[in-house]
Parts: sequence; structure tokens; C-alpha cells
Amino acid sequence: MEAKVYSTSAKEIRTVELNEEVFAREVSDGAIYYAVKNELANRRVGTACTKTRAEVNYSNTKPFKQKGTGSARRGDKKSPVMVGGGTIFGPKPRDYSYTTPKKVKRLAYKSLLSLGVQEDRLVVVEDFTSENGKTKDLAQIMKAFETENQRTVIVMKDDDAMIRRSARNIPYLHVLAYDKLSAKELLYGRKILVLESAAVELGKFYGER
Repeated sequence: MEAKVYSTSAKEIRTVELNEEVFAREVSDGAIYYAVKNELANRRVGTACTKTRAEVNYSNTKPFKQKGTGSARRGDKKSPVMVGGGTIFGPKPRDYSYTTPKKVKRLAYKSLLSLGVQEDRLVVVEDFTSENGKTKDLAQIMKAFETENQRTVIVMKDDDAMIRRSARNIPYLHVLAYDKLSAKELLYGRKILVLESAAVELGKFYGER
């Protein structure tokens, strides 16, 4: 399939041939769901912790006598039904991360890229870099594509340190490498700017395997 290539000033300059297996395939909603769910689970810290009655720092003395009060028997104040007592079946630190099959993740990435093309959110941009790593240079490009204050993703071929440095102070911008995509960012990105060289590499990386 042919796609338009835009300059950094958002003007059409030429076309590029893209792999239809990656950019024009049938979208798999299920694969997208499992990939995003996996990423969100892997980001969970899992540090929530409550104390059981054995861990509560409280007195072991009997709060009141066994008989004659009309109340239930109490052995100590650490009982879960007492104020300040332990917690029954409360959360403990745990690892929420798990792995998703590689084929499912690959299918999800291809589906998300194809979905971006279908919804006119994916734009192929000529290769560019930031010579001095200043935020204002990258902000001008974002302004040309009318992505200001909208969740935007830039997909690069190589890990350009200067582009990442320029993007650090733009809160709505996320920078990804073509071989380290994020299903969550591709799904929620209002605009996906794919550098021309990265678009070609995406076709090779995800289309041949």
C-alpha cells in the first residue's frame, strides 16, 4: 500500500510503499485487549499491605472479664472485629506481572497500526532529529501537525537521544522505538507520527515473522 509522506511542516512531499500485512490488515480487538491489559498489569507496583491479627502491635491482655458484662468473649484487642484490630484476608505485597504470547503481542501491534491508518491517526513523517535537543524545536513540529495538548506518539527507527531529550518536557508526547512499541500508547494516541525509516522497518520487523 502507498502512504503519503509529510515534511516536518506537515506538507505532503512524496509517497512510500508500506507493508499491507502490518498497516492494512484486519484488526483483532481481542489481541489489542490482551496486550493492553498485560501492559497495565505489568506496571502495577503491588505494594498494598495490611496487617493480620498476628502482626498488629497491640496488647495481648484480655480487654474485659470473661463473664458478667453481657458482651461477647474477647481474648485480646487484636481481633479483626475490634477497632484497631487486624484485617481479615487483606491485600499483601504481590507481583501482578505475567507474560503474553509473542504471537498475540505481534498481532496486537499490527492491528493497532492498521487501526491508526483506518482512523487517519497515523501519519508518516520524513526522518528528522533535534540537533540541540531543545523542546521548542519539537514543539514546532507538533504545532504543524495540530497535536498540541493531544496525546501523541512518535515512532523512531533508532533510539535518538536528542529526540527523547526534546520530548521530555512535552507531557502529552511519547517516544517509542519501532521494535519496542507500547499497545497502550498506540491505542490511546490521538496522533501517531511514524518516521519514514521506522515505517519501512515496521513492515520488515512485523511482516516477515
